[in-house]
Amino acid sequence: MSNDLLLSTPDVTCSAILPITILSSGKALPGRKVLSTELDERLSKPEGWTQKHSGVAYRYHARIDEHQSAIAAEAVHDALSRGGIAPESIDLLLSTSGVQEQPLPSTASLILDRLRLRTGTPGFDINASCLGFLVALHVAANLLNTSAYRRIAIVASDLASRGLDWNNPEASLIFGDGAAAVIVERGDGSRGIESYQLNTWTEGRKYCEVRGGGTHYNPRTGAQLSDYLFRMDGKRLFRLAASVMKGFLAELLGKARRSLSDIDIFVPHQASHLGMKHVTERLRMPTNRVMDIYATHGNQVAASIPTALHEALVTGRARSGRRVMLIGTAAGLAVGGMVLAL
Repeated sequence: MSNDLLLSTPDVTCSAILPITILSSGKALPGRKVLSTELDERLSKPEGWTQKHSGVAYRYHARIDEHQSAIAAEAVHDALSRGGIAPESIDLLLSTSGVQEQPLPSTASLILDRLRLRTGTPGFDINASCLGFLVALHVAANLLNTSAYRRIAIVASDLASRGLDWNNPEASLIFGDGAAAVIVERGDGSRGIESYQLNTWTEGRKYCEVRGGGTHYNPRTGAQLSDYLFRMDGKRLFRLAASVMKGFLAELLGKARRSLSDIDIFVPHQASHLGMKHVTERLRMPTNRVMDIYATHGNQVAASIPTALHEALVTGRARSGRRVMLIGTAAGLAVGGMVLAL
């Protein structure tokens, strides 16, 4: 299917909506701002080398005394404060991360311990790597529409800096740490998810991985320190993602009975400077319709999409009455997208 077909207007005028309303959003960043020039010195490279090769001017890395659950809780508190929402009105917390704070218990329970919610508020983790927020938003919408819950907090957090291999610049220079949260409820049904799509191409499962920490690679099975560090084959990952993206977009838009021209703002996973460039070129969209915070945040893994969405919301680029596309790739290789009517 050509891009022209993606840009054309379908015969059907509207799509079915899975109701969900975003009441508020928030974000949190760790305390250490890392300039690309600082990494030039660390890697013994000429000034400007890191920014040229990574596309990042600066990003934030957690200090050794900062905890993922604390930064996540700060993002939830920010969302509650911005929306004037009472903490006790939250009846479920969904936490999503590419890498959790620890294998057990859930990161959700560690975040709940830091929040001022009602005693006994339930929470659980969703792990879909960089697409975790998108999956959690879809799960939340389904739970809200069963009336099991009335108001849900979703928070995505990652401290990618803790697992970087600085001997591999390709897999280390692009990442930043952070957390972002949204508070959602069902609403009146006039807005919500028009389409949702998630696919996995397992031939890319080894292109992006942290092998240590589970039952396969651990101290008892002879794991090495390098198994606990992030590794990536960027070129093969990019080629595979690029080869499936056109068909994926066509299916996502087809489910929504929409065309690209119906989308007001695109919020992609801030994967890399090449990834952001590819998305913009593939969509053939002006830059003011693509939310790009990559240069100042880097790739924040699961926190990437919701942080970009938060920035779109607080700047008014995403607002009530507008249609947003959330889209990205993740380890696996997974590709996911959502068309969301605000």
